[in-house]
Amino acid sequence: MTHILDRPVWSALQTGHAALAEGGDKAKRYPPSIVPFAASADNSTESLEALQSLPAVGEVMAIVEAGPVLIPEGLQTISEATLVQMVAEQSYPRISDSRIEPLTEADAQEMLDLATLTKPGPFTLRAQNLGTFWGMKVDGRLVAMGGQRLRQTGFGELSGLCTHPDFQGRGFGKLLFRFVAGEISARGETVYLHAYMANTSAISLYTALGFRLRSQMNLRIVKRRD
Repeated sequence: MTHILDRPVWSALQTGHAALAEGGDKAKRYPPSIVPFAASADNSTESLEALQSLPAVGEVMAIVEAGPVLIPEGLQTISEATLVQMVAEQSYPRISDSRIEPLTEADAQEMLDLATLTKPGPFTLRAQNLGTFWGMKVDGRLVAMGGQRLRQTGFGELSGLCTHPDFQGRGFGKLLFRFVAGEISARGETVYLHAYMANTSAISLYTALGFRLRSQMNLRIVKRRD
């Protein structure tokens, strides 16, 4: 039986992020200035052709699914990766800490710089359109952040969690993790996340924090052929 998180981008663009969706009933994507995620409704010829029509020449899209990621001939694969999707086994209490503050548009460039340095996943200047992000600053400098990305009915994705290398080992990441998880839980949603399968240290940490592996996921970065 298909789970709502098996095709997380498609289900998010049909539910929690429907207002952001571009495309039609066979394929949808987020505005590329926000995030490059896209998805087809299924693997039918009609849906894959609709997916192919979404990007302009040279535009990149990211496709994430539990099953094999099929793409039409008009798209070419730039890179592939294997992810794990993990789901919280319980809700998390809301916590407060004076060092954590909501981030705003004024922080967008610093957020992008931090994400570019630490590579938590696809990130853009307009990532805050997906959900609220929070950060920790030292002497006015953003050194750690975390926030919310995909949303489906009953589920909220914790994402963008990263700490500047100069400030790792101080517990900032774990604190922000618990904070964001508490905010998602407070909405009555189940917290979930994605991690690269090769990132065993992160997976071990998430397991220790109460997450279980739900599914292996496949990621393809594609672009339209010239």
